Amino acid sequence: MAFTNQNEPDESIAEINVTPFVDVVLVLLIIFMITAGVVEFGIEIDVPRTREVASTSEDFDFVNITSNGELYLNTEPISIYDIVPRIKERQGGKGTGVYVRAHKETPWEVVAQVVAECGAGKLQVNMVTKPLERNPRRNK
Repeated sequence: MAFTNQNEPDESIAEINVTPFVDVVLVLLIIFMITAGVVEFGIEIDVPRTREVASTSEDFDFVNITSNGELYLNTEPISIYDIVPRIKERQGGKGTGVYVRAHKETPWEVVAQVVAECGAGKLQVNMVTKPLERNPRRNK
């Protein structure tokens, strides 16, 4: 069924009313803008701050330790005894290293056990920290 113009009864109107479409798109845009800031990816690990952080270009897996001692290999939960075999499997059997990222409130015993297990498996252990905002040794 074609719409007709009152002035010219034989000619159909070929225009589409885009106002509802624009309204829906703007509402969706607002929803995505609001939810994008709320959605967080990964595991929340607040690592301790240190004086200096050395940068590296090596691509190792991460062992994340939460504040209550839960272990994750990248983002999947893992047992302490499965860390070394899984890393060696993921790195093609050679398994050269791993990054350990622990929450600053993690009990030291858990961190020490993970480091010891990785060291026993002949993995290079790299601890992940954040740099301080200021140098505490510099005079003000």
